[in-house]
Amino acid sequence: MKYEAVIFDLDGVICHTDKYHFQAWKALADKLGIYFDETINNRLRGVSRMESLEIILERYDGTLTDEEKTRYADEKNDIYKELLKQMSPADLSPEVKDTLDQLRARGVKLAIGSSSKNARFILGQIGLGDYFDAISDGNNITNSKPDPEVFVKAAEFLGIPAGKCLVVEDAEAGIQAATAGGMDSAAMGDAARYHIATYDMDSFADLLNIV
Repeated sequence: MKYEAVIFDLDGVICHTDKYHFQAWKALADKLGIYFDETINNRLRGVSRMESLEIILERYDGTLTDEEKTRYADEKNDIYKELLKQMSPADLSPEVKDTLDQLRARGVKLAIGSSSKNARFILGQIGLGDYFDAISDGNNITNSKPDPEVFVKAAEFLGIPAGKCLVVEDAEAGIQAATAGGMDSAAMGDAARYHIATYDMDSFADLLNIV
């Protein structure tokens, strides 16, 4: 076995919450009278909540205090969390679940490395609440990807050296974070187009041939 552990980004890899993020940011942008579309939304992928707000505020005429920014970021998250309640195990694809089960059956440790502070809630909604051996998320890190902190901490939680961990990501910043943390990476979706990962995957099940 080449790797002892696989660390997964959550959004865009295990499941897809993009549409809920978009709807929540759009609601906030509309309230502030700021233009917001899918192109701007794509810049927010893998970026922390406060950094995302700053990107949206690039088109804002006024100025906001740090206190106001925090309040608006919290408001966006409240809208987002309300939308996430619509998620269910139906949002977990059979291919993803089957692949995870097969990896686990081989004795591979599985972890989440996500900048989201809602990772545990989302996992619970899709039926994977207690499934992973470790969860490193926005609640235990101070630096967002491409900083490797979220993956480094996931490896520490698992007790497995970085060199024995494989990171699965769909964002360029996530692949950069894995590399910076001394880990091999497997890219899906958008990230696979950059060809900077150790492996590029066409489907989630490709993992079974890599690990």
